[in-house]
Amino acid sequence: MAQGTGSINSDYKDWEWSADAGERARLLQSPSVETVPKSGESQGNGLGATSALGAVFIVVNAALGAGLLNFPAAFSMAGGVASGIALQMCMLIFIIGGLVILAYCSQASNERTYQEVVWAVCGKVPGVLCEVAIAVYTFGTCIAFLIIIGDQEDKIIAALVMEPEEAGSSRWYTDRKFTISITAFLLILPLSIPKEIGFQKYASSLSVIGTWYVTAVIIIKYIWPDKELVPVEIPTSPSSWTAVFNAMPTICFGFQCHVSSVPVFNSMKQPEVKTWGAVVTAAMVIALFVYTGTGVCGFLTFGAGVEQDVLLSYPSNDIPVALARAFIILCVLTSYPILHFCGRAVLEGLWLRYTGVTVEEDVVRERRRRLLQTISWFLLTLLLALFIPDIGKVISVIGGLAACFIFVFPGLCLIQAKLSEIQETRAISWWAMVSYGVFMVTLGAFIFGQTTANAIFVDLTA
Repeated sequence: MAQGTGSINSDYKDWEWSADAGERARLLQSPSVETVPKSGESQGNGLGATSALGAVFIVVNAALGAGLLNFPAAFSMAGGVASGIALQMCMLIFIIGGLVILAYCSQASNERTYQEVVWAVCGKVPGVLCEVAIAVYTFGTCIAFLIIIGDQEDKIIAALVMEPEEAGSSRWYTDRKFTISITAFLLILPLSIPKEIGFQKYASSLSVIGTWYVTAVIIIKYIWPDKELVPVEIPTSPSSWTAVFNAMPTICFGFQCHVSSVPVFNSMKQPEVKTWGAVVTAAMVIALFVYTGTGVCGFLTFGAGVEQDVLLSYPSNDIPVALARAFIILCVLTSYPILHFCGRAVLEGLWLRYTGVTVEEDVVRERRRRLLQTISWFLLTLLLALFIPDIGKVISVIGGLAACFIFVFPGLCLIQAKLSEIQETRAISWWAMVSYGVFMVTLGAFIFGQTTANAIFVDLTA
């Protein structure tokens, strides 16, 4: 890894970085971001090719995704529209703050990906924890994607074979486990085996179209509801003050774009923290409107009876909703391989660093490892998805990890970056920044602990 003069905690012996960093950096970048040299290696004045407007689009795309389907249920858990929106607004301040902190630390450490920033600024132990968290998070998200495929296929197949939804599947080829498995083996596994992800560069556009279409359908269905829809009770307050916290995993999972934000920042024509602050503020406001529109309209349509996956609440024979389901399946089919590449790249990096072998020295065994890692990852996620039919249970766990990426690691980076500054007298602003970092770490640790403990408790008592 190239060492910049402005690097923080950059003693090479502290963590013995191996030569696979470039490969993992490419894999962990957003598919919409072009790889450019580090600032210390760049030539000329242009550091990147992404404009500020383009960066807004990329960040919005990174934030919007499958978590959209769970927002109406999150509003129900939060106790209604007012508490759901208030919770989002409070968390959004710290979500934006985390994105700005990561850009600041990226410049200070001269690193270009999330995990490299944590490694350089915070040191070896937080760096390893960050990479493990990324691997677990991507693994859990892949499970959620397979569950979503099963949810949508159940409804589409029920409409095609004209079976009553209450009766369940009566044919082996319409069984949920069979449809998920055949889709995964025929479509997802072949896309996950290759080493590079260049062929996935158009997936982001497809995801954006699908996400906006789903949002539009849910809003329109609320404004002009079906005649068969029975009026439902709409909660106006949470069942208890702790119930509000149950909505936090969904919000964290939905707004988590921090892992891909660092390469987006470094791909900009003018990677400046002030400009980046405006970019992420605009992007998060757009994402807020999309998530709020979906959450509010879906919740007001079905009330407390809304499903964890809101599209499951609509009848199978609704054509606009069926098209939304098809869009979601296509989005997930292209998103699973990208998330798998990210997780596999982190695991590969951890293995190479542990063994002290570089990619160039281990080409033959790299192919074998890649096949073993891909097949093991694929089979484990598929097996868990077949026996965990509720997406809410998965999001409750990985949402806590998302809180670590949003709050804990940026807070640690800010604290360490300020502590590394050499100052004779420390101003009030210095203490304010350190205090803000401590608060972010505390908040993130609380969300992670509370949501994880609650998820385990619910599973044990189910």
